[in-house]
Amino acid sequence: MEKPVFEELFEVNVNAHLENKNGLSYLSWPYAWASVKKRFPDANYKIHQFGEAHLPYVFDEGVGYMVFTEVTIDGLTHMMWLPVMDGANKAMKSEGYIYDTKYKKGLSVEPASMFDVNKAIMRCLVKNLAMFGLGLYIYSGEDLPEIEVEKISAKDANILRRVVNDFEDSDKLYLTLLKKYNVTSFKELTVKQRVEILDGLNQMAAEKKAKEAQDGDKVHGAGDSEGQAKTESLPD
Repeated sequence: MEKPVFEELFEVNVNAHLENKNGLSYLSWPYAWASVKKRFPDANYKIHQFGEAHLPYVFDEGVGYMVFTEVTIDGLTHMMWLPVMDGANKAMKSEGYIYDTKYKKGLSVEPASMFDVNKAIMRCLVKNLAMFGLGLYIYSGEDLPEIEVEKISAKDANILRRVVNDFEDSDKLYLTLLKKYNVTSFKELTVKQRVEILDGLNQMAAEKKAKEAQDGDKVHGAGDSEGQAKTESLPD
């Protein structure tokens, strides 16, 4: 039985693709969109446009710019909105302005540019995808998704460790895999991650075997040539 869209996306751990700016976490939009399209190829999004000029934002001199996106997955549509903001998350307007905070005075906000509008649109898209579950836990300040995914058994973890031990530099390979999956031992891996690792190890073993066979053919070929040369040099 297939999982609902929200559950499928909410259990995705996006931590490895987060960018931290000014104490806030942002999910890379290419990764977010790719994650959705891989699981739901028919997913699509729309950028709302306004007025005769079809501008991708609405503007008010008092409060600034706002952009809107719309995402549809499996027939369900959610809309999202986001103001155009600077690096300090202050609303940008058509003209720059100065503001004060409790701790500092005379801080400035530059006028908004099309670059800022474009950046806001893609951030809005990521926020829109969060309404379907992807990275939603980021907005609630959680470190990991709430939904538990199935972990491998201790027995499977030990078997996987023995498989890794059969490779050269096994300790280095083991540490590399732990770092890649952000775990401290194989017991923390999910069933899906175990399958991914085994597939990768099988591919490594096959490539090594093919290389050894190729090197063996080269050795035999060199030996045949040497033997032929010695035979040709013998007197009749």
